[in-house]
Amino acid sequence: MTEREALGRRRRVVAAVVASLLVLGPLAWFWWTSLVPANASVMDMGYPDTGGAPGATPGHGHTPTDGPGVSLATLAGPSGGDPDVALTLTADTGPIEVGGRTLDGYTLNGTSPGPTIEAEVGDLVEVTLVNRSVPDGTTLHWHGVDVPNAEDGVAGVTQDAVPPGGSHVYRFVVEDAGTYWYHSHQVSHAQVRGGLFGALVVHPPGSDEGAQAVAAVHTYGAVPTINGSAESLRVPAEPGDQVRVRVVNTGSGVLRAWVPGAQYRLLALDGRDLHGPGTVTDEAVAIGGGGRADLEVTVPDDGGSVRVRLGSQSVLVGPGDDAPDGDDPRTTLDLLTYGTPTDVGFDPRAADRRFDYAIGRRPGFVAGRPGLQWTINGHTYPDVPMYVVSEGDVVQMTLRNSSGQGHPMHLHGHHLLVLSRDGEPSTGSPWWTDSLELAAGESYEVAFVADNPGIWMDHCHNLPHAQQGLVAHLAYEGVDTPYLLGGDADNAPE
Repeated sequence: MTEREALGRRRRVVAAVVASLLVLGPLAWFWWTSLVPANASVMDMGYPDTGGAPGATPGHGHTPTDGPGVSLATLAGPSGGDPDVALTLTADTGPIEVGGRTLDGYTLNGTSPGPTIEAEVGDLVEVTLVNRSVPDGTTLHWHGVDVPNAEDGVAGVTQDAVPPGGSHVYRFVVEDAGTYWYHSHQVSHAQVRGGLFGALVVHPPGSDEGAQAVAAVHTYGAVPTINGSAESLRVPAEPGDQVRVRVVNTGSGVLRAWVPGAQYRLLALDGRDLHGPGTVTDEAVAIGGGGRADLEVTVPDDGGSVRVRLGSQSVLVGPGDDAPDGDDPRTTLDLLTYGTPTDVGFDPRAADRRFDYAIGRRPGFVAGRPGLQWTINGHTYPDVPMYVVSEGDVVQMTLRNSSGQGHPMHLHGHHLLVLSRDGEPSTGSPWWTDSLELAAGESYEVAFVADNPGIWMDHCHNLPHAQQGLVAHLAYEGVDTPYLLGGDADNAPE
């Protein structure tokens, strides 16, 4: 080989190495930055978004430096006083019998769903969670109940996961009547799917609401159920009775509810009554993952029953053995125009802070895994926004979805008021939600008052999506958390 040929070869080798570094270097950097440390605080992740408010100066993580911070561990429910409702829930790993099949899963007090908790507005609720045999640890999150932050049940954010043999006490006052549910927020994409959940109903104080029933819809493996049974739910009622059916969608996808051959009213969504709800015929209610809807049906005078269809399952209300059936009407009740307006207690357009929550998708790494990843405002987890507010702020947020898939969006600790969808304003009843289905291509304007200090998750309740990184947080200025993702408790909220 001549000297010129050797020089040419060396140049080609150098060029190949440089080209490889130009390609692999950025990939290695993106891989490295996608990793979440074994002991990470959510306060140190991502970047603060102050929503255009002046004077918000984050210090350590996203907690301002002016004055001592407040630990969210102090933002707890009442420590004293006898509870009005008290129970112990014992979590186990074990088999679940459903639809003639035995499946691996989780139980609370030996059943899935766990016991339905019932209380009245103003009651002090005390729940002792005992983890007898869930190896990854567990927690209880009170979905839709605007509890104090320390009671929210999110591993690594508001508490440590309860290890096998351990226990944790939740205490909070229920202030709003409605239909809610509770579920694990430790490895939630697996534990909720496996059955670690139950319903929570808060009744108005001293009122007689008449006949009613809870219908918690859940799929175990490939078996769709209501209240853990693959059979239709029977609700005894007399001719002429008006019956409230409290539907809880414990799954990740949209659940469609309708009443074949009869009228119904939609009384409440996500634990909030609708104002002036009219009768609905041949339209379905779309309930996003984690959402709830209260439907009122009237038992026919002829001694028959009325059927509430919940996807492929049914609730039969009345004395009869059967009821008219029919396919999904395919038309959906428009919640922007349903019901009548009324005062909401604040001016949602006089916002102190304005945020964007734009969901997209692009190739990248999350937790070191390559793939097509969810993004929030163009960023992948953990480099996602921390939405920073002050107590008392009126907050407006625009949610957009260009990811190609739907996402049920759930902000902990608060209810959102829907202002518009795709630019069309809400003109019916105030539409309050804590689990808003954001379909592909849709955008919503929502508003809320920042009246519950803490560090709150704001995530997709299609729990596998959250586990894949579709998670952000809402942080109040001056509040910090002592808990860590990972850590000695192996906290893994999603």
